[in-house]
Amino acid sequence: MTEDEVVAQLESSMTIGIGGWGSRRKPMSLVRAIARSDLSDLTIVSYGGPEIGILCATGKVRRAVYGFVSLDSIPLEPHFRQARQQGAIEFTELDEGAFYLGLLAAAHRMPFYPTRAGLGSDMMTMNPELRTVASPYPAADGVMEEFVAMPALRLDVSLIHMNRADKGGNGQFLGPDLYFDDLFTKAADRTFMSCEKVVPTESLLDEGTFHTLKIPRLFVDGVVEAPRGAHFTECPPDYERDEEFQREYAATARDPEAWAAFLDRFVNAPSHAEYLKRVDERTAERDAERATP
Repeated sequence: MTEDEVVAQLESSMTIGIGGWGSRRKPMSLVRAIARSDLSDLTIVSYGGPEIGILCATGKVRRAVYGFVSLDSIPLEPHFRQARQQGAIEFTELDEGAFYLGLLAAAHRMPFYPTRAGLGSDMMTMNPELRTVASPYPAADGVMEEFVAMPALRLDVSLIHMNRADKGGNGQFLGPDLYFDDLFTKAADRTFMSCEKVVPTESLLDEGTFHTLKIPRLFVDGVVEAPRGAHFTECPPDYERDEEFQREYAATARDPEAWAAFLDRFVNAPSHAEYLKRVDERTAERDAERATP
């Protein structure tokens, strides 16, 4: 599929899970396609990074559900910060472990999972809709322990990015961490996966061992071949984060004119190929600026 063909499958008001972690292996070519679409009123569920910031800044987000929203080398995503401080979005802030259990419950088709995460913390204050549940089994001292009942984070669609995939929808990560992309796929009714390269199924073990094949085709509804599709986030071993580009993006949150120019040049690039062309042109411009006495 292409990015635009994936977006054509989406609808306003959907709950969309986005894989990756902070500014790491995010399906950015798909995110930009959503940003330039007419979709709106979305709920975005993520261990958040620039996808939440960009979709907030382009008016696509009604609610964000997250364990954090970070650019890693920049601790708090600035466009997200702006949306939160201005009250432009609704939000659900969760402990990272509770967020994981919400995905796990959805993947297992359970209504909730019990957890100690959040007990005695502001997670309960910030989310008054959360309930507790008593264990049916007494502890050694006879006390019936109380747990947070973390509800399932059911998703209409998940979007993930992998290093390699085959045409059937098997996905492979080659970097140091899968994060929770396997749970995002299983927690969703449908999943669309972008990847650095589509390879024959029999070639999936050429670069990684069997344990890197964590995305089975059973849970994937479409594959998009998008080289550098996670840019400007990192996607090792294929490439590291583009820190200069990320800093330029982050700085636009302080300057409406700079954001308008960034939006027009990069976010609204009509295709992923054109986006990469413009990114390479910007890199060449920076190199020329440095070379100028």
